[in-house]
Amino acid sequence: MASKTATKDIITLRGSAAIVSEFFGYAANSILYNRGLYPEESFARVKKYGLPLLLTQDEGVKSFISNLTSQLSEWLEAGKLQRVVLVIMSKASGEVLERWNFSIETDGEVIETGVSREKSDKEIMREIQAIMRQIASSITYLPCLDETCVFDVLAYTDKDCSVPFTWMESDAKLIANPQMVKLHSFDTKIHKVDTLVSYKNDDWDEP
Repeated sequence: MASKTATKDIITLRGSAAIVSEFFGYAANSILYNRGLYPEESFARVKKYGLPLLLTQDEGVKSFISNLTSQLSEWLEAGKLQRVVLVIMSKASGEVLERWNFSIETDGEVIETGVSREKSDKEIMREIQAIMRQIASSITYLPCLDETCVFDVLAYTDKDCSVPFTWMESDAKLIANPQMVKLHSFDTKIHKVDTLVSYKNDDWDEP
């Protein structure tokens, strides 16, 4: 009589880097769509992580995100990436309105020795699903962006990390006295990603 056993999937450093960098690409698209930075008609619907998601069809943004995820994957595989922040700013004033912060913890033993870890692909997908659902519902807990906005991406890396010429040093683009919402996290057993969004809330300004 056949028995049914629960199986774990083998996660390698390269595989984990691919999962996390791909997540950043879809998360960035979802943030740009749900926060209204680009017209709704410039996105196309796809299915990923068992969810309907939207991807930009703007060639400039597609190229930016593609280059971004490729570089992030390289840094993740080297164990050099500490944090990625997607910053939303006022186009007119440059004021920072939102910071989508993705903090990364890397298993040092995997970087040192190259050992693999075990975790079900389905479990990782469920964890990512929860974050994507929170991004999609962000309109319910974030202030309306009622002006034209632009975005940028900051990457926090180890100091000894080689940085391509297309990246440049930047200030942290912080928000004074921000409100914060902690979102779900996901863990490949090699890279753990914690998500937090901070935002400017005029309702809390002093009179």
